[in-house]
Amino acid sequence: MARVFVYGTLKKGQPNYKHMINTAKGLAKFQGRGRTVEKYPLVIAGKYNIPYMLNIPGTGHHVAGEIYSVDEQMLQFLDEFEGCPDMYQRTLMRIQVVEWEGKGGVGEARAAADGVLECFVYSTATYPPEWVGLPYYDNYDSSGKHGLTYVLRESR
Repeated sequence: MARVFVYGTLKKGQPNYKHMINTAKGLAKFQGRGRTVEKYPLVIAGKYNIPYMLNIPGTGHHVAGEIYSVDEQMLQFLDEFEGCPDMYQRTLMRIQVVEWEGKGGVGEARAAADGVLECFVYSTATYPPEWVGLPYYDNYDSSGKHGLTYVLRESR
């Protein structure tokens, strides 16, 4: 099992969460909530209003999201879904545990130094330069007050 941190449309209550609970694509078990230890710019960009975490450590906000344990099949699905390695790159990032529901309770999260876990995160180092000038968010919600409606893949 691998740990994955999701911050956008794959979170609970968001448009693509259905993929995280579709066992035909693999297993994803919700472990808890967290935020990036380092600050990153989280922008909503492109004609489909997709959330992107730009891989510019030290800029932006501590990005909030959810931590999942996923099996190899789900990890492969997520790589394809996220257009990895072209659109997004899957990298290890340090995630501060905010709330833990995973097996072993809080103890497992505390076993990591200061409640920090290494998780795979889909971020991008390849983006148009003007994206750096877009508003930065710390918590993505597809129906947030930003007014940028996410366009589902099947509607593009």
